[in-house]
Amino acid sequence: MKTEIVSAHECAKAIELLRSGEVVALPTETVYGLAADALNPSAVAKIFEAKERPRFDPLIVHLPDRPT
Repeated sequence: MKTEIVSAHECAKAIELLRSGEVVALPTETVYGLAADALNPSAVAKIFEAKERPRFDPLIVHLPDRPT
């Protein structure tokens, strides 16, 4: 898997990678998380592969707030 460092001000590059089915590491308050398009089975498979995670162990999907 190719690693590419993208600075915080280059969010457009991260979005481009996500839309093309790639996995992106994102910093959180404590650790880095892996992000991918949850609707792209190939991208989701890349997260399982990168984490060496069994397919029966589910992933978390983050969603934006719904309009009120």
